[in-house]
Amino acid sequence: MHMKPGVEQSVYAVLLLNMLPEKAVLPGEAISQQLGTSPTYFQKLLRKLVSAGLITSVPGVKGGFKLKKKPEDISVFDIYVAIEGQQSLYSSSGVLGDLLELDEPERCCLLTDLMVEAEDAWRSRMELETIFSLSLKMQEERFQKKTTELTDWLAEKLVR
Repeated sequence: MHMKPGVEQSVYAVLLLNMLPEKAVLPGEAISQQLGTSPTYFQKLLRKLVSAGLITSVPGVKGGFKLKKKPEDISVFDIYVAIEGQQSLYSSSGVLGDLLELDEPERCCLLTDLMVEAEDAWRSRMELETIFSLSLKMQEERFQKKTTELTDWLAEKLVR
């Protein structure tokens, strides 16, 4: 399984928005700059997060983005689905059915149950981790100095 960089970038963008004071917003360009992504590409990610109801867009000169939901109500899986969609990670191509020359090769696969079980376990774990729980991990000692620097950067970039 390979997760696209947009999911990771989106998780950290939502974590940045979680660090904002209550009525502040952060411009999308500032977020993409901090994450080192293309502003054009990143705008597409932000639109997906807005469409999923995870963040909100505030239009205008003093516009930007902020969380729409509480951080404890946004799971990493929610962000994954917003960016990647709800499709299954596995789809049988009927190889076993072809190999055994079965009448309905597309309906025969030894891996389907295994993959469904693995995907369910992966999804359950991703649903347990929230923006709130990740923000608590960012407060660990190993991140202290850089988190403080990030907080200072946010203070310069946010729009109230």
